[in-house]
Amino acid sequence: MRLPDDLLELADGQDGLLTSAQFRTHGVSNWQQHRLDATGWIRRIAPRVYALRGSADTHRRRLRAGLLCLGDRSWISFEAAATLHGLDRSRAGVVEFTIDRGRRPPTMPFVVHTSKRLPTIDTTEVGGLRITSATRTIFDLALARAHPRRIEAAIDSAVRLQLSSPEVLGKRLAGLRGSGRWGCRTVECMIDVSGVESPLERRFLELVRAAGLPEPRLQAVFNRENTFVARVDFLFDADGAVVEVTGKHGHTAPRDRQRDAQRRNEIQDFGLRVFEYTYQDVMERPRWVISTLRSRIRPAA
Repeated sequence: MRLPDDLLELADGQDGLLTSAQFRTHGVSNWQQHRLDATGWIRRIAPRVYALRGSADTHRRRLRAGLLCLGDRSWISFEAAATLHGLDRSRAGVVEFTIDRGRRPPTMPFVVHTSKRLPTIDTTEVGGLRITSATRTIFDLALARAHPRRIEAAIDSAVRLQLSSPEVLGKRLAGLRGSGRWGCRTVECMIDVSGVESPLERRFLELVRAAGLPEPRLQAVFNRENTFVARVDFLFDADGAVVEVTGKHGHTAPRDRQRDAQRRNEIQDFGLRVFEYTYQDVMERPRWVISTLRSRIRPAA
């Protein structure tokens, strides 16, 4: 038996998957579906969900299978959502979903969470798949008692990728905390430094505070005549000082070093002093960093 063309087209848009309900809608009877299964044209991979012969068993297909099995009120969530959003330190290959509390999910080879509150603001779509928003995913990771460094990485990368912001996190915190949701306090403690975009920047900001220095502006942008010039990691306005932190490897290619030098000169043209600390400085010599910062930046009043 050959599948109708319209079913093949539908399956093509669903990563090679079809549901029992879709078979019925397109005129395939229970007996015909059984024959397709018996002859190897389709294979059951989840309750009421079948994969067409030849479709690849990918992570995306497993996510799609869960959504088809659980129905319209289901979303990819927790670590699986973090991976799709591209948040740092996500665990590849995880398959997790959230459905409305009170529903009884079918027995399936996936992790299924329930929630009594999942408004539209907490959901989105990525690559044609229903998924919790990056902001909600951060709170879900905290709820699952992920390591604090894991949550920090999720916040920093969500801000860097412009999937969330400190303001959005703060507003959503107010709504979720009222329900007594576990993990809200953990996120709240991290929001005040969520303008940084990496663990290195977060650690440097901790050193600034340990040194008793004023709060710098994060990711400050400089323009000249409506033309973008540079964005800097930390700007201490009162002292006219910019601090940049560079990763483990920095820039070694000649063209990259040339760009770095030009960028530094352009920032100095604004009348600012520019200082740079490396990954090794911040992570391995924190006392030296604090000492030099105190000699370069006036302490907070």
